[in-house]
Amino acid sequence: MDEQSTPKPTSERHVPVLKDRCINLLAPGFEAARSRGETPIAIDATLGMGGHSEAMLQRFPDLHLVGIDRDEEALALAGERLAPFAARTDLVHAVYDEIEDVLEDLGIPAVHGILMDLGVSSLQLDERERGFAYSYDAPLDMRMDTSRGQTAADVVNNYSEEDLVRIIRAWGEEKFAGRIANRIVSARAAKPFTTTGELVEQIRGVVPAAAAKSGGHPAKRTFQALRIEVNEELDVLERAVPAALSATAMGGRVVVMSYHSLEDKIVKSVFQSRSKSSVPLGFPVELEEHKPEFKTLTKGTEVPTPEEIAENPRAASARLRAVERIKARRTA
Repeated sequence: MDEQSTPKPTSERHVPVLKDRCINLLAPGFEAARSRGETPIAIDATLGMGGHSEAMLQRFPDLHLVGIDRDEEALALAGERLAPFAARTDLVHAVYDEIEDVLEDLGIPAVHGILMDLGVSSLQLDERERGFAYSYDAPLDMRMDTSRGQTAADVVNNYSEEDLVRIIRAWGEEKFAGRIANRIVSARAAKPFTTTGELVEQIRGVVPAAAAKSGGHPAKRTFQALRIEVNEELDVLERAVPAALSATAMGGRVVVMSYHSLEDKIVKSVFQSRSKSSVPLGFPVELEEHKPEFKTLTKGTEVPTPEEIAENPRAASARLRAVERIKARRTA
């Protein structure tokens, strides 16, 4: 209990994933701003506990940083961590698909670097009562923003069996989705689910032991599906990536780290569509309006090195993509 009464400093609780690689990719965008006599501005669109932001602010003494997070607890902790840089930061409680509204409120027309570190933050995984982890019993919540929205308990207790099958199969890529949904519906008829432990127990009862051996914890995929559904993660991402690209100034860069194939597929699709010519098939010349707006900076997805994984095991599933704006933004 002493551990809980004296929590570790935020910097010790959180090791930023691929920190140096992300910042090195963003740096030329800040330099491009300086070369035009502009103050470089970055957005950390998924601020979390502020590790990437702290590193950027330390490395670039003229950088102004906008930090966005939907999790009020994360914002408060990041605010403490970034207090020495308060004059150069704006920390905003918002979802990261609201980038355009955030910038408009701050009177910022464009930015020179945007970082998105997707998935669950260290804070959310480590705070047991948030219910993100299947490895210990906790309230079945999973909201990144605990001030609003439905919980995972609302989903498992109220969704139809058909809808549960759909989300567990689509968002969790779980081949036993039908069995799991059927068990959830029959179990909740006797007693509604309130904790993660109750849900894990029911999932264990229907996922074959052999499948768990090869695919990890039997509840892993279902928990991923519920988390995505509760936080509308993929819908948000589909809006957020185009918004980030639209907010980026000439020479500015967007760096995204995803942690599963569903996220990476969305990022890849948007990046590719904005990084290729739009010249119609058979058109004899490429006009200026057909030229790509961005160029790709990463070869496919970049993955962590063994050294990076050793330093931070949570980096193991990270997939990194980055682009740079090479054509001036269209302004209204």
